[in-house]
Amino acid sequence: MSELDPVIHAPARLRIVSLLAAAEEAEFGFVRDQVGVSDSVLSKHAAALEAAGYVDVRKGYVGKRPRTWLKLSAQGRRAYRAHVAALQEIVASSGLTLSSD
Repeated sequence: MSELDPVIHAPARLRIVSLLAAAEEAEFGFVRDQVGVSDSVLSKHAAALEAAGYVDVRKGYVGKRPRTWLKLSAQGRRAYRAHVAALQEIVASSGLTLSSD
């Protein structure tokens, strides 16, 4: 049986990683709004994901305004896939599928 990844398992982090898995790169404000957290909460979770090697953080400017972009690293994509597989194993034991009512 696959193991859940404790770095990704926190609900906000799972939402962040899931969002980034569907994009090449995403601007901090977009991720914050989509996940529904404050700047400080996203910053804390992004730092934890970066420390684990799952997210790359890029800082730059758009005009004169500072911006931060988040990108799921190759290691982060592998960890996300493994985490989702572990979740699917857990759910499969119930006999339910995504298409079940």
